[in-house]
Amino acid sequence: THLELEARHEIMLEAYIKKVQIEARVMGDLATTLIIPAALKYQNILTENIRGLKEAGLAESAYSSQKLILEKLSEHINTISVNVTAMIESRKKANDISNTRDKAIAYCDEVKGKYFDLIRYHADKLELMVADSLWPLPKYRELLFLR
Repeated sequence: THLELEARHEIMLEAYIKKVQIEARVMGDLATTLIIPAALKYQNILTENIRGLKEAGLAESAYSSQKLILEKLSEHINTISVNVTAMIESRKKANDISNTRDKAIAYCDEVKGKYFDLIRYHADKLELMVADSLWPLPKYRELLFLR
């Protein structure tokens, strides 16, 4: 019946909302507790390396590549941090919506659509840059048994 279809639709929307909520929370948690701290450790190592090369009196050309790596690393860290914060705020706004359909659309467009791929892209870039010994998660090549 029509009433049963509406009930099923409501249940599916609620399941979708819960799934995206969980994914957003996990993504934010992984980014702030594992990915960013590992990248910051690597950033500090690079900073010390550059400082040591400067103090040794080497020309800037001797450490210019490390500076470029440091700049890209910092950019990825900052982008992840800013977007995780924005994603959390979008999630809070979506949670305030009472209509289930509108809430599902908000989660789709304003949380998942705007932030998931962007955060993932920069986390993937950090995974390629940060030393294996500092990276707390399995890397893709390790998951594919290439190591």
